[in-house]
Amino acid sequence: MTGSSLVVVGTDATMVYDAVRVAVAGELRELDATAALEDFTVRDASTGESLAGRLLDALYTPALLVARRVVVVRDAQHLTADEVSSVIAWMGDPIPSTVLILAVVGAKSNKLVRAAQTVIDVNVSSKPVDRVAFTVAKFVEHGVGVDAALAKRVVERIGDDVARVDALARTLHAIYGTAPLTFAQLEPYLGGAGDVPEWDLTDALDAGEVVGAITVARRMLDSRGRAGLQVVNILQRYYLRLARLEGAGVRDADEAATLLGMNRFPAGKALAAARRLGAARLAEAVHLVTRADLDLKGGIDYGSRDDASDVDVTDLTVIEVLVARLARLSASARR
Repeated sequence: MTGSSLVVVGTDATMVYDAVRVAVAGELRELDATAALEDFTVRDASTGESLAGRLLDALYTPALLVARRVVVVRDAQHLTADEVSSVIAWMGDPIPSTVLILAVVGAKSNKLVRAAQTVIDVNVSSKPVDRVAFTVAKFVEHGVGVDAALAKRVVERIGDDVARVDALARTLHAIYGTAPLTFAQLEPYLGGAGDVPEWDLTDALDAGEVVGAITVARRMLDSRGRAGLQVVNILQRYYLRLARLEGAGVRDADEAATLLGMNRFPAGKALAAARRLGAARLAEAVHLVTRADLDLKGGIDYGSRDDASDVDVTDLTVIEVLVARLARLSASARR
């Protein structure tokens, strides 16, 4: 048997550790965990004691009473440079019968990710089709009787908070087993509406989709992940970014990325939007966002919270009017 290394990587800690739990269970199978498993958490060693000694002892100790040993390192992104070098050296020449599982909460550029034999990336794209596919896969993994149509309704509720799906699937399996489910059966376990990413809103605005932009803005407020002023701040950053590009003589996405200090893809989208809107419409957009900021800071009052949705009525009204006007600006630029 040959030793191996596996890294689970992602930006959401809950999703990383859900995947680690599955990976560890798959490696242990029939083994006695008390004899086969060594489980480290890097932050537990942050008191000043180096983790390297205990970790390397675990990695280089051969399996004696069991067929194989499983060494888990959680929060591996916090290993010191020397510890990382030692672990990578072991990865390059692992001892037989030992499996190393590393949990990295962060970017795939981490050296440990690049050195591992196997990488499990738990990040899920923001595309609805990818979220539905992920949700279906999680339900299948836990033996829950949910089809794609029902998974789509789950995704519509949880939005960007896909980290909920694993726990939801385990809960549903514990209650219903493998029986086919209806939305009415699972809805009580879904919790509140999840948030959505910023670019869902800015993409809808750029496309000139008034209804789509209002729908996303309402979702941001309904999720309680953001208040009205936070939505305004998102739009301030977005339109000021476009204003920096307009008239700056930027020729392509690479130059836009350099000017804005961001990745090439979103910078390219911003450059296209700035060119399409032009100076006059961008000035109007900045004015609309500034007016909304003042309105939400006491300039206007449409009432308190709605009893049904628990959303501030002033927030909702100001934001809906704002995004509708901004979307119309983009729509006029596309004609």
